[in-house]
Amino acid sequence: MKAETILANARLVLEEQVLDGGLRIVDGVVAEILPGLSAGGEDLGGDYLLPGLVELHTDQIEGHHHPRSGVVWNETAAVQAHDGQVATSGITTVFDALRVGSDENTRSDIDKVVALAAAIDRAGTEGRLRADHFLHLRCEVSADDVIEGFERLMDQPRLRLVSLMDHAPGQRQFHDLVALKAYLTDKFKMSEADFEAFSAARIAQSERNAGPHRKAIAAKCLERGITLASHDDASSAHVEEAVALGTRVAEFPTSIAAARASREAGMKVLMGAPNIVRGRSHSGNISAIDLLRAGLLDVLSSDYVPFSLIQAVFTLADAGDASLPGATRLASANPAEAVGLADRGRIAMGLRADLIRVAHRSGEPPVVRAVWREGRRFA
Repeated sequence: MKAETILANARLVLEEQVLDGGLRIVDGVVAEILPGLSAGGEDLGGDYLLPGLVELHTDQIEGHHHPRSGVVWNETAAVQAHDGQVATSGITTVFDALRVGSDENTRSDIDKVVALAAAIDRAGTEGRLRADHFLHLRCEVSADDVIEGFERLMDQPRLRLVSLMDHAPGQRQFHDLVALKAYLTDKFKMSEADFEAFSAARIAQSERNAGPHRKAIAAKCLERGITLASHDDASSAHVEEAVALGTRVAEFPTSIAAARASREAGMKVLMGAPNIVRGRSHSGNISAIDLLRAGLLDVLSSDYVPFSLIQAVFTLADAGDASLPGATRLASANPAEAVGLADRGRIAMGLRADLIRVAHRSGEPPVVRAVWREGRRFA
């Protein structure tokens, strides 16, 4: 017998409009959109019903794995805690970002990263998780050991996205050395001499490794059909390098020029939802709202605050910077398209019934009241 669910009396956030009505779900798929009021099914009381959000870049799982300095939490428990946080934030598909490529501040060696990736896969297979989990490897291409780390995970079955990062001082995210020095002084209590030594070592490492490591990892991703993302591109030269490698997603470009060049090259431009909620970048780079107003923003990511993704959707709609359907696409349909997930991200007949019920009053954070993945309510 087919499993059928009716959700009634909602404000459906469709791809181009908000429609009063409901849905009929059969075997985890949207079978019918039901306009108008209905006397049957679960009454959503006029709350919004959105497609489940698709998150491409969150490294919050690492914080659950290492909740305090010197503390390593059980991998499966950490995965479940992370899953609970993203699911109750309205995220039904999440790409868990794990870093490979170590430095003096890295909390996980590659063995722990491999174990965490295995725990994500095992927890998903065993039905422990509410959201649908994939892997995103954040590869620090300047690191001496990044190739070794990447090769240990490149055939992991959930790996669908790889970003190529280089956090050497004087470029990309850290092009402003004064701001970087202030940040490191505050976070790691570096002296001026320590900062100079740190910068010199990192720059030399980048000059030695970044170019060949980018090419090697990109080639292996293309062989396996893994989506490739650039990270913190600041100039047309950075974008040209990304294009030559086969990059499809531009993560967090730091200038309008880089964002425009990325878009013109056919890449999806991704920015952080916290940037939208706060109205500015935490590192002093270009504002996501400026990119949106310039028509250069495709995808939002919760980055370091999982709840910021749904919060940014309603922040944009409340401010009139986007329609609610348009803001929702930034966090659902567009990221799904960017990584080739054609079965989700929209409320439409034949697609997965990944859905979130949201109550919202203008000017206040939204409340995620219920979440369904493939028609099964889990939050």
